[in-house]
Amino acid sequence: MTTIRVLPHPEYCPQGASLSAAPGSTICEALLENDIKIEHACDMSCACTTCHVVVREGFNTLSAQEEEEEDLLDRAWGLEPNSRLSCQAIIANTDLVVEIPKYSINHAKENH
Repeated sequence: MTTIRVLPHPEYCPQGASLSAAPGSTICEALLENDIKIEHACDMSCACTTCHVVVREGFNTLSAQEEEEEDLLDRAWGLEPNSRLSCQAIIANTDLVVEIPKYSINHAKENH
């Protein structure tokens, strides 16, 4: 099992979290399975950016980004060089440190 340390986020996990995840699952799946209710407005189909995360440690051990993910990430709030869509980032056997950005672009949640 891989350990994912989630940095504190005021809404999703105020105290931060440490969780175990099976290699081969995505970061989004691991978060949701451990009661961290990260947004995933497109139901993890790589059609939005609401599940955007910044991988602070272990970025290079994740699955390679596909072109579709790279294109979508350009629209994510708080984009950094080590940003990923958590629904597309497949976990390997290396521990990760993940930060959920403060904001996401989710017009449904924001009543737009």
